[in-house]
Amino acid sequence: MPLVLWAGPHDNDYRIDSSSSEAMFRVRLFWLDKVNGEFTHVDGDVVTGPRPDSWVVNATIPVDSVSLPSRRMRQLLLAPSFFDVQHHPTIHFVSDPIAQQDLEHGGTLTGYLTLRGVTAPIHFNMQPVQCQQPVTTPCKIVLRGMLQRSTFGMTSDRLALSDRVDLNLNITLRPEIR
Repeated sequence: MPLVLWAGPHDNDYRIDSSSSEAMFRVRLFWLDKVNGEFTHVDGDVVTGPRPDSWVVNATIPVDSVSLPSRRMRQLLLAPSFFDVQHHPTIHFVSDPIAQQDLEHGGTLTGYLTLRGVTAPIHFNMQPVQCQQPVTTPCKIVLRGMLQRSTFGMTSDRLALSDRVDLNLNITLRPEIR
């Protein structure tokens, strides 16, 4: 049985399991190579939306959870010219309401990403969510998207780094009874 994030009036919300969820990114370096990184901590929930059988994803990522191949590269990304972790310690995403059937069949998850104090629309391709009911095993949401660094004020090193950043999220959900 697929995930029915569920029932008449919803009795459950779903917490994002931060220990098994991640946000990965990839950016092209000097048009030849790619740099891969990940945020090792994602927190938040999936809650009942404003319409019947709809849901809203609300996720927060601590910027300092970023992991990269080198310590020097990590320090560069945390600096003011990129993530500016001192002034903007989190990345936040909130989705538009998504219908239950869109979760089951996959499609596009739209919403707003706040990064460096700038909020902009973002679109993710969402794979079908297949979860068993009752939830006895982790339930996964897999999202694939893209953003432009410049939209969020990250214009440094434009000759070395592509403006396009691929952003992929693997989110594990756990039920939370209200």
